[in-house]
Amino acid sequence: MTGSIITSPAPYHILAYGTLVGTSFFHTFVNSPILFTNTERPVFSVIQTKIFPIYFGLQTALPAILALTFPGSTLLAAPNGFSTLLHESNRWGSLVPIATMFVSGVLNMVVLLPASRAVMKQRQGQGPYTLEDDIGEFANHAVAKRDGKQWYDEGPHSDEMRALSKRFGMLHGISSLLNLAVLIGSITYGFTLGARL
Repeated sequence: MTGSIITSPAPYHILAYGTLVGTSFFHTFVNSPILFTNTERPVFSVIQTKIFPIYFGLQTALPAILALTFPGSTLLAAPNGFSTLLHESNRWGSLVPIATMFVSGVLNMVVLLPASRAVMKQRQGQGPYTLEDDIGEFANHAVAKRDGKQWYDEGPHSDEMRALSKRFGMLHGISSLLNLAVLIGSITYGFTLGARL
């Protein structure tokens, strides 16, 4: 009996789901608000820059695990896994939420995270961003070259700095909406999963 549950995809599906919804909820409603209200802006930026690759990686990998371990149905003679997830009966309650979570995670990790880092780097006045750059320099409080002050300091700022801050705000807003899509998708799928138990 113990061997069969270890080789069964069911516990891995539940663990992946719990990790996804728990991580998304905790980061969105607990971790980020506490950090934002209790740390200086440069420190907040450094911490978030270190957290986001892991966070978005989880938001990408865990929906993939959910798809691969999707529970089948002995009544319908449907096997566990991706092929059953694609069945028409699972489209709205399972496939759409899981696909939404996966695509949102990928977009945040592959598109918005690098774009946001590039804008952050430019706001620091350090020139073009490369993936090899050390994110840690956001914490050193070096004066930005453009305005003679940091992006978070009181204005006035140059037109270029204002444009960069506006672009960062737009990227952050899109990323937040995608994060919300993951959270809503995970809650939606939770009701479907609960109905199967």
